[in-house]
Amino acid sequence: MAKASQAGKIVEAGQQMLMADRFAPANRRRLSAPGFRTFLAIADLWGLTEEQRRLVLGYPSRSTYHAWAKKAREHEDFTLDVDTLTRISTVLGIHKALGLLYGAPREMVAWLRGPNTALVFGGRAPIDVITSGTLDALLTVRRFLDAARGGIYMQPNEVDEAFTPYSDSDIVFR
Repeated sequence: MAKASQAGKIVEAGQQMLMADRFAPANRRRLSAPGFRTFLAIADLWGLTEEQRRLVLGYPSRSTYHAWAKKAREHEDFTLDVDTLTRISTVLGIHKALGLLYGAPREMVAWLRGPNTALVFGGRAPIDVITSGTLDALLTVRRFLDAARGGIYMQPNEVDEAFTPYSDSDIVFR
């Protein structure tokens, strides 16, 4: 059921639709500098060391990492590979989910750095999973937080602790 296509056209694969040029160099160039700047800001907030930052990014060489950072800070164009952009996108998703679950950056960082008893963390801090160097680990934390946003895995925060679930009798159709 897949359709072959040219760049810029939609590729149909089963039920999913993807833009064929999604990973085109021009699109990656457009996203690389702002994505990397945002990654650096999040890494600063989370207190990541240079080594941890490189692990999150797939462990580029120190010189490559510093070249990217310099170009991003100076708003110069450069093009990251698909893997690195996917890792940055996953970090952005983790950060967004933490922002929705926790009100203050301090609480976000406390959750990241504290031990977690959920099975996927095995008592380790989520930041240790994030900085393990694998894309799978990043995606695991992202999926965990997405599920937590949906009410799975985590205890309610202070605002929601006193929430009483609706019953069928509370729902009125008019």
